[in-house]
Amino acid sequence: MTIPSDEPVEPQETPQLKWLRRMVMALTAVMIGGVVLTFALIVIRLSDRTPTLPQDVELPDGASAQAVTIGPNWYAVVTDDNRILIFDKTTGALKQTVAVD
Repeated sequence: MTIPSDEPVEPQETPQLKWLRRMVMALTAVMIGGVVLTFALIVIRLSDRTPTLPQDVELPDGASAQAVTIGPNWYAVVTDDNRILIFDKTTGALKQTVAVD
């Protein structure tokens, strides 16, 4: 016959419980890494897209600009007289004029 003692008995950890704890820790680490990677990619993508325009844009016939759109090697200016003027980004030369009805 054993005499009960007042000391608490530590429960033994089963192998399944140890495996489950390790899997939860691994999943937590993967999720934290994914959030950090996603945040880093968003910051990198958004910080690299600074559009540049030339200082002086020569609009013909004294037209004034209403809107500007920037492409990879061109930019377009929508004027108040319903025209779209497409300029070369490197030279600033007028490439095309589109009349808007």
